[in-house]
Amino acid sequence: MLKILVTDDIAKTGIEVLESMPGATVDVRTGLSESELLEAIADAHALVVRSQTTVTDKVIQAARNLRVIGRAGVGVDNIDLESATRHGVLVINAPDGNTIAAAEHTFAMMISLARHIPAANRDLLAGNWNRKRFVGVELRGKTLAILGMGRIGTEVAKRAKVFGMNVIGYDPFLTEERALSLGIVKASLDDAIAEADFITVHTPLTKETHHMIDAIRLQTLKRGVRIVNCARGGIIDELALCDALRTEQVAGAAIDVFESEPLRADHPLRSFDNVILTPHLGASTVEAQENVAIQVAEQIVRVLKDEPFDHAVNLPSLSADQKARLTPYLALAEKLGLFAAQLAQGAPSNIRVTYAGDASAPDGGYLTRTVLKGLLGFQYRGEINYVNALQFAEESGIRVQEVRETRGRVYTNEISISFVTDGGSHQLTGTLYSESGPRIVELDGYPIDMPSEGVLLFTRHKDQPGMIGRIGTFLGDAQVNIAGMQVGRRESGGEAIMLLAVDRSVSPDVIGQIASVDGILMVRAIEL
Repeated sequence: MLKILVTDDIAKTGIEVLESMPGATVDVRTGLSESELLEAIADAHALVVRSQTTVTDKVIQAARNLRVIGRAGVGVDNIDLESATRHGVLVINAPDGNTIAAAEHTFAMMISLARHIPAANRDLLAGNWNRKRFVGVELRGKTLAILGMGRIGTEVAKRAKVFGMNVIGYDPFLTEERALSLGIVKASLDDAIAEADFITVHTPLTKETHHMIDAIRLQTLKRGVRIVNCARGGIIDELALCDALRTEQVAGAAIDVFESEPLRADHPLRSFDNVILTPHLGASTVEAQENVAIQVAEQIVRVLKDEPFDHAVNLPSLSADQKARLTPYLALAEKLGLFAAQLAQGAPSNIRVTYAGDASAPDGGYLTRTVLKGLLGFQYRGEINYVNALQFAEESGIRVQEVRETRGRVYTNEISISFVTDGGSHQLTGTLYSESGPRIVELDGYPIDMPSEGVLLFTRHKDQPGMIGRIGTFLGDAQVNIAGMQVGRRESGGEAIMLLAVDRSVSPDVIGQIASVDGILMVRAIEL
């Protein structure tokens, strides 16, 4: 008898799907303490959670029979993915179930903001009748900047077009071809927000997107812009937004997500009449809750029946032989994809992955999916997994090509990524050393040898005396220690590259200082 343990509230329809599986019992036990969870999961074959249950390494180790963990939603921050993968436990999510709900909530917030609906409602309930006080603006003819053109951003764009808005899209992986197909204009982040009458954000919260809209950027916006955030708290600097609201640089804001939730009672955002606040309701519709519950339940049933499944967040099931052969290369492939995402400037339109030697054996596309998971997942964390990576690339207008060769150009066994963006082209090659694991051995045609891990700083520069020393001085002044260095050049006095391994993250200010040095052609901070 298979046991399916459900430890968070999910829609009844999802429970019914689980209960329909022959030979399975469904044990719904919410609000468990850690000790109760450890006891309950000991004999469970599947675990279903939302965001309340934290699935730690300790919990996974306590599960003797666990095969799959299902998250009824998108984010899996509450699940130890590394531990699950290490113990052979599949983790699946439901990335599509709340897309429409989130897009509709965004639009509801935008319309409410434009027409002062919440403030007018409060005023009317207080016994007033102030029609002139609440004169709004129309959406038709206004410019909307959508920051993040994933599933939700795309749905918002479709609705904005119907309302007659001019839509500008920013996304590192938005190609001109895809923008054209959506009827929108592709732009850089700064250009998009500078043109906008309304701004809505739909990116994941990462180190790169944290405070993406900060005090400096708020001052570059049109005076009177209106801002909506139904994505993740922390993408917009809340205190800087309050300052911009006080000076009327920003005419209004509609916020559903916050840096710290629940929003504290004395938070300054609560003090503005032209701010609409909702308690993280983006996915809170009956339909969305049912969709994510049904979606994850159906996939769990398929996993337990050994049938094909979708939405795997970690590595799908492999045979013992496949796992033994592929596992070392999977780590290399994902690191190369992650490196490529941070090296790129502009959206990639073509990606070619070349496998050589042992890496070239047929693998059902696992390695290419893994490369794309690293490449696309850097921007769309939580949305990209091994199953949907190829489909996401196709929908984004990215052409993916696989090449298999008997022997590599640099080493016998290697993986090489070549890609083209609207900002140029790049090539990256890696291999495996039996003693030291994945290594980067070639970058844009320059031979190097560097572990594919940690914090790296990459520069392309003119090969001239003092260049390395000046970069080292900037890092030293910022208390960033250099742990390793690789340089490459083709000829003396021409162009050269440098890849530094450093002990901690390099701030944007330091990157800017290095970029301003005469002779620096390109600089990137890369974290693997």
